[in-house]
Amino acid sequence: MGFILRRLGFYLIAFWASITLNFMLPRLMPGDPVTRMLSRSQQRLDPQQVESLQRLLGVEGGPWWQEYFAYLGRVLTGDFGVSISRFPTPVSDVIAAQLPWTLLLGAVSLLIAVIIGNLLGILAAWRRGGVLDSVTPPLLVFIGSFPYFWLAMGSLYVFGVAWGIAPLRHAFSVGMTPSWDADFIADVAAHLVLPALSIVLVSIGGWMLGMRNTMISTNAEDYILMAEAKGLRPRRIMFNYAARNALLPSVTNIGMSLGFIVGGALLTEVVFAYPGVGYQLLAAVQGLDYPLMQGLFLTITAAVLLANFLVDLVYVRLDPRVRVG
Repeated sequence: MGFILRRLGFYLIAFWASITLNFMLPRLMPGDPVTRMLSRSQQRLDPQQVESLQRLLGVEGGPWWQEYFAYLGRVLTGDFGVSISRFPTPVSDVIAAQLPWTLLLGAVSLLIAVIIGNLLGILAAWRRGGVLDSVTPPLLVFIGSFPYFWLAMGSLYVFGVAWGIAPLRHAFSVGMTPSWDADFIADVAAHLVLPALSIVLVSIGGWMLGMRNTMISTNAEDYILMAEAKGLRPRRIMFNYAARNALLPSVTNIGMSLGFIVGGALLTEVVFAYPGVGYQLLAAVQGLDYPLMQGLFLTITAAVLLANFLVDLVYVRLDPRVRVG
């Protein structure tokens, strides 16, 4: 419990720091969001309208500490303001409509990369020096050196444009109504293949190398030698003894890789016009929608911190040394 409370305190401090940074960044820029939006759109508003817009964005020009505590209170109650580009829709409603698609893309990509990467690492380390151990790691590292968006554009051109076997854009076909029937789920899965494939190809090499190196160290432990001396089957030793103990660092890496997965998903969503947080963030930047940008940044930060905290809880359950310590 002490370990959990310490980690919870750390993540609460990190969340408070992200809120503070999110509050300060627009105010550290020259001018204010209202002036920049009006200068870009070349619209003319009377002073009363400008004051109303400043109040809507929370930049009334009062003391910074008053604005900070007012902003902190709004954030803690889930009030991120009103979206300028999708006025008068609240920012929380816009994020709630886009976040499930990003979670779907990120969760599916991470799950596939973790399972396949760890399994390849286990087999490569158990049969060290074989074909799988000699060919697969350098190949996956080479593929993983490409940026997310480069692979996304390449797969989109090859499978979508040239061969025409995959959808080109969006999360489901035009004209379909979101529902839980089999046709809609199959259509969503078809649109998910290329975006998820782009993220998996970049990240799977790191999972394989991490598991392979940990497995090689685990195979040299005395309890592996004892299991072999008992005459246990190699398959049982590989999974029940070696892989089970080598999985602990991978659990930690799941939390660390969430930030990279989210970042890759943001770029991939832009390439495939996938209606997630990344695609909405690009639209918010192009439309100078400051409330929506702040809400999206804070939502992404909170999601990564929450996922890391859940990983810490799982790690406490898996590793008895943490509980004893």
